[in-house]
Amino acid sequence: MQLPTIVAFLFNIKMEKELECCVLQCDTPLDKTYWNNQYLSQNIGWDLGEVSPAIKNFIDALTDKNLSILIPGCGNAYEAEYLLQQGFTNITIVDIAPELVNKLQQKFANYKQIKVVNTDFFELKGSFDLIIEQTFFCALPPKLRQLYVYKMYHLLNSNGRLIGLLFNRQFEKNPPFGGSILEYEQLFKIAFNFSPLNICENSIKPRANSEVFIDFHKNTTIEIQLFKFAGITCNGCKNTVTQKFASINGVQNVSMSVDFETVLIISNRAIDIIELQNEIAYDQNYSIKKT
Repeated sequence: MQLPTIVAFLFNIKMEKELECCVLQCDTPLDKTYWNNQYLSQNIGWDLGEVSPAIKNFIDALTDKNLSILIPGCGNAYEAEYLLQQGFTNITIVDIAPELVNKLQQKFANYKQIKVVNTDFFELKGSFDLIIEQTFFCALPPKLRQLYVYKMYHLLNSNGRLIGLLFNRQFEKNPPFGGSILEYEQLFKIAFNFSPLNICENSIKPRANSEVFIDFHKNTTIEIQLFKFAGITCNGCKNTVTQKFASINGVQNVSMSVDFETVLIISNRAIDIIELQNEIAYDQNYSIKKT
């Protein structure tokens, strides 16, 4: 192997290491204990040590310093610190790891502009003009993606925006959990208005060509509903049920979680549970209920 090839090979390995997170076994529960242990051991391979350039540029273009801003899964909160430096006055940062949150509460103790919350994101209450996504979506098990869309939608004000970065690649070790432009467009469409997604042009070097910048605007003209499903055991059945739900009058987008247990329905009217039950009545093993 020639020297340039060896150098390129080693560089690629370094890039992969910088993108890796910290989990040793894919079945490890990604709960409060797990994330707290990562910060206690400083095993935080996802941490950039700075604001992502694309998010920094977005913040620089904002003119309303009084926007209510949420950063879920905030980590070391570089984005919040930068927002504070730029004069923003209403920032909420959330993380599930008590050790991390304790440090952040001490760090920002003298800044009334920042509220630090230790909670599970999906239990968070509030309403925000802007939500910044930075390596939070990819830290969640993929089975929660429909719930993520539903929760983000309800946390945003009527003119709210969800912006940030998502990975356009897969990973051998999880988390992070990857995805693709096609998946994201299908998952978020109709609930949010956005232009076709493209690869981020100013990612940091180790993540070049592997990130997508999102700028999703809440669509207030639709109904968004979440249901719990039981009985499906394969992707073929999942596709059949999804197509049946999609054929209901008024339904504009249907998405089912990878574990077949959550259904997200976007429509121009509220869909009655009876309509959904009628569509799956052909199989007595199937059941659906509101969350």
